[in-house]
Amino acid sequence: MRTHHLFISHSWTYGNQYKNLVTLLRARSYFRFKNYSVPRDDPIHNARSVAKLRAAIKQKMAPTGAVLILAGVYATYSKWINEEISLAEHEFSSPKPIIAIEPWGSERTSARGKSAADRVVGWNTESIVNAIRELA
Repeated sequence: MRTHHLFISHSWTYGNQYKNLVTLLRARSYFRFKNYSVPRDDPIHNARSVAKLRAAIKQKMAPTGAVLILAGVYATYSKWINEEISLAEHEFSSPKPIIAIEPWGSERTSARGKSAADRVVGWNTESIVNAIRELA
């Protein structure tokens, strides 16, 4: 069984959605993934400059086959989620596929995240896993 290498873009302000997504993916049988996301306690957060932080995120994203974005409305206003989208689109020899996941129960979602996405899916295990399998 293939292991999918994923970067999950998220805001720690909304960390529960990130944790719920990781839990959802881990619980899916016959699906394996390695999470290259930046955990809350990662020293990357202490980078001495914006350029170093961007470079560190790019390094984390480099081995991945897809970037997942939690497309809640906060993504529109998050500088770093937008930076991660830009990295995925422009900083590799071929763009990283972007999968935008609309959070369960959200009434508004990020237009930026959705417009950058190769696929927009709802908060549904099968939709998310199928998009990863097709694009990553």
